[in-house]
Amino acid sequence: MVFTFESCQLDPARFELRRGGTAVHVEPQVFEVLVYLVTHRDRVVPKTELLDAVWGDRFVSDSTLTSRLKEARRAIGDDGRGQRLIATVHGVGYRFVAAVSDDSPAAASRVAASRRRRAAQEIRYCTSPDGVRIAWASTGSGAPLVKAANWLTHLDLEWDSPIWAHWIDALSAGRRLIRYDERGSGLSDWDVHEFSLDAWVEDLELVVDSVGLDRFPLLGMSQGGAVAVAYAVRHPERVTRIVLVGAYARGRLARAATDDEREEAALDLQVGRVGWRRDDPAYRQVFAAQFLPDADRGRWDAFNTLQRATTSTENVVRFLDTFANLDVSEMASRVRCPTLIVHARRDRRVPTSQARELAGLIPGSRLHLVDSGNHIAMAEEPAWPDLLGEIEAFLGEE
Repeated sequence: MVFTFESCQLDPARFELRRGGTAVHVEPQVFEVLVYLVTHRDRVVPKTELLDAVWGDRFVSDSTLTSRLKEARRAIGDDGRGQRLIATVHGVGYRFVAAVSDDSPAAASRVAASRRRRAAQEIRYCTSPDGVRIAWASTGSGAPLVKAANWLTHLDLEWDSPIWAHWIDALSAGRRLIRYDERGSGLSDWDVHEFSLDAWVEDLELVVDSVGLDRFPLLGMSQGGAVAVAYAVRHPERVTRIVLVGAYARGRLARAATDDEREEAALDLQVGRVGWRRDDPAYRQVFAAQFLPDADRGRWDAFNTLQRATTSTENVVRFLDTFANLDVSEMASRVRCPTLIVHARRDRRVPTSQARELAGLIPGSRLHLVDSGNHIAMAEEPAWPDLLGEIEAFLGEE
C-alpha cells in the first residue's frame, strides 16, 4: 500500500518516503509517526495514543514527540505555523488533514461505502401556515442534531460542494443530521412574501415538528445562530444544547453604535445591494474573499457558483437587509441550555467581538476560538479538526 498526498508518496512496506519524485531520508521514529497519522487520518489521534504506538512502554518526553513531529512536517513540506498537512488540536492530539489516496483494496471499499452512505440523503417537504414549501433533509442515523438554516443553502447542490460536503459528512457521523433550506433559497420556495426572524423561527418549528423530534441539540451558523437562540428561548423544553458557529446576536446595522459605524454599515449594505442587482462577478469575488480569505481560488469559485444557483438576486438583497437588522441580544440572556460558541479568530464577515458578546449574554456559555480567517471552515485547514473536535466533545457530554 502506498499513500499519496500533495507531491509525496509514503510506502510503509518499503520504509520509503518520496517527495517530488525524490527519496527523502527520515529517522525511523519520524517515519512511524507519519505512517500512524496518515493511517488514522479519519480522526484526531490523542498524544498518548501516538506515544504508545511509536514508543511503546518507553518513557518519552514531550520535547521528543514535538521534535519528531517537527521533523515529520519538514520532510513532507509542512511546518508548525502553516499546519497544512499535520494539524495540532490543542489539548487533544494531532490529525493528518491533507487529502490522501492509497492503492489498497480497503481504500476502494471505503470509497464505495462512503458513496453508499452519501446516497442515503432523504429530501422531503413541509408547508408553512403562510403557504411556503420548506425542503428538509435527513442524513445519517442515531441521536438527532438539527441545523438551523443559514445564508443561501441548497440541500442538493451542497451535498457535493467543497464548501459544505465535509460539514454534512462530519455532522452525520454517528447521528441523524436534519438540515433544511430557508424560505427564499435552495429547494424551498423562492417566491416568498415575508423574510423575518419570526418567519425563520416558525420554519424551524415546522421542520422539527415534521421530522417528529421531541428533544434535540441545535446548531446555528452565521445568522442561523440568531434563529437557534430565538427558538431555544421559545422552546426551552425541547433544546438540550446549542452550538453557535460564526454567529452573532446583532446584525451590522443593529450593532452600529456611532455615526461612523452606521455610515459604514449602510455603505456596506448599499454596495451589496448594487453588486448583487447588477449580477457583478467582480463583487461576488470580493464577497467570496470576505467569507473565505484563507481559501484558494477554487473554493472561491465553488462558493460563487453555489451562491448564484441558490436563490434570486432580489432575494439576496432582501436577505442582506434582514440580516443587517437582526437583534437577539435581549433573547440571548434567556437561553437556559448549555451553549458552545465557536468562532474564527480572523473572521472578516462576523468579527470575534460578536462571539464575545454572545458569550457574555448567554449564561454559562463556552467560547472557543479557532485559528482561521474563514467564516466557513474548510476541510483542509488546521482549524477544521480543532473546530470539529470541540463540537464533538460538547455534544458528547449529553
